[in-house]
Amino acid sequence: MAFTDWVQLKDLRLKKMALNKKIKKFIVLIIVILCLAIASPFSYSQDVSKPQKISESSVVLSGEPLFEIKAKIGSFSPEDRAKAVSQRLEAFAEDASLPIDILKLENQSDETVVLAGDKTILALVDADAKAANKNRQELTAEYLKKIKISIQEYRESRSTKSLLFSGLYAFLLTILLLIIFKVLSQILSRTLQRIDAAKGTRIPSLRIQNIEFLPATQITDILTRALKFLRLILFLGLFYLYVLLVLSLLPWTKQVGASLSSYLLKSVGGVFQAFFAYLPNLFVIALVVVLTYYILKLVQFIFTGIGRGTFSLPGFYSEWAKPTNKLVTFLIIAFAAIVAFPYLPGAKSPAFQGVSVFLGLLLSLGSSAAVANVVAGVILIYTRAFEVGDRVKVGDAIGDIVEKTLLVTRIRTIKNVVITIPNASVLSAQIINYSSAAQDPDTPPLILHTTITLGYDLPWRKVHEALINAARATAHILTEPAPFVLQTSLDDFYVSYEINAYTDNPKIMAKIYSELHQNIQDKCNEVGIEILSPHYRAMRDGNQNTIPESYLPEDYIAPGFRISSLGHFGKPPDLKPKSNGQELSES
Repeated sequence: MAFTDWVQLKDLRLKKMALNKKIKKFIVLIIVILCLAIASPFSYSQDVSKPQKISESSVVLSGEPLFEIKAKIGSFSPEDRAKAVSQRLEAFAEDASLPIDILKLENQSDETVVLAGDKTILALVDADAKAANKNRQELTAEYLKKIKISIQEYRESRSTKSLLFSGLYAFLLTILLLIIFKVLSQILSRTLQRIDAAKGTRIPSLRIQNIEFLPATQITDILTRALKFLRLILFLGLFYLYVLLVLSLLPWTKQVGASLSSYLLKSVGGVFQAFFAYLPNLFVIALVVVLTYYILKLVQFIFTGIGRGTFSLPGFYSEWAKPTNKLVTFLIIAFAAIVAFPYLPGAKSPAFQGVSVFLGLLLSLGSSAAVANVVAGVILIYTRAFEVGDRVKVGDAIGDIVEKTLLVTRIRTIKNVVITIPNASVLSAQIINYSSAAQDPDTPPLILHTTITLGYDLPWRKVHEALINAARATAHILTEPAPFVLQTSLDDFYVSYEINAYTDNPKIMAKIYSELHQNIQDKCNEVGIEILSPHYRAMRDGNQNTIPESYLPEDYIAPGFRISSLGHFGKPPDLKPKSNGQELSES
């Protein structure tokens, strides 16, 4: 594409965008004009958003109070008189055949009446005038004027022409509402698309230096949810306004619309009044939240530096940084919640306090075991009994630590079985850590040891040499420090020899032990040492040697029986061991 073509295409796009903006502005302008034009007939002298208070002594026509009757005549109370006048007015207003001009005043000696032909609509006495601080004739004339105006409005609102216009206005309002909903939906849809396209570019992640507080995806998600929430509020508000306008179109529902409008204004006014009254408490809560936030950031910065080795505290180990950070964070948040609790809305109400007491009692009764495990977990952290990855023995379980939490400790055995042990049980059990020696260069390596039992007839130096050679032939056994043998006991039938060997790889203890046992068998067989069970007795004469044939001489022959007898006073039996596998001989 040539450069001129690219410039022309760009100009065309810009003109198209400008035209779209103008069309949108024109549509919005038309909608506003339609709203004003349609809503203009709904304005009337009495403010429907603030309906007048109707008392029991008010004369009412079509739900709207005209005036009050305050005097009592005979046995008729003001309420009874007002009810009777209201019924007469409604009957007169509904009869369209009766002209309004037939209503007239007639003064009598003790009262002034409003007549409709020969029927009395209203009668006022001196007591009514006195209550209103006016002349009786003037008061009656004022009331008559209000009656005529209200009857005129009553009949006009129920005329065929007025009802047709009301239906037309309702139809136009419905069309307008649908158009507004459609336009707003399209605008929101395009806005959401632009927000999604701007993710990571125009909407970057929230960072302070190298610390990312909010990624771009979360910011986009927050904006999307906020716009959808605003759309819902806007749609509900428009629909509520639509309902009010439609109700105000019909004379039978006008008062309902006025009541709904009054309820809305009272609710909104109450919300704003409560909000402004709550502002001081809200300021305290915001201050607590801000201080807590920055204190937590400072604590996290300190313990992160300790964990990474950036700086250190005397006597504080780096592996304590992460759990201590969690504990301090929990304590700071708990303290902040305690400080902010009295300023929460409804914090002093009996219901709120009752729920708080119930939750506290529930936690205290139902979480005793959990609290014990948490305390045990904290103690295990600061006693440094083991770390993740260590080979340990807890009770009867032997394996590697795969997870250490405040509640439980998980161990993976050499059979790849994960055992979950509550921290309270771990703390009360004997813990053997095989990996602690390998982690500390100043500590001697781990010693693996195993015991065999051999008879007294074998020279102990020969046994020591065989066992040490077996240890040296085992993989992952250190040559320095050198293996050594301990004679742990001298029992009735045998001597217990314990071979001790150093290793720096405790995680494969089982494999090292297995290979060590194999080498002990081989080395003992090579030097002619039989490994017999502790209470094994052998009569050597006439029996095959138990050493495998591959270790015996080629000319080996099982010895035969040799029996010798001596006299009563003869030479005692020879107790000296014989060569070539021959054993004791006795008379």
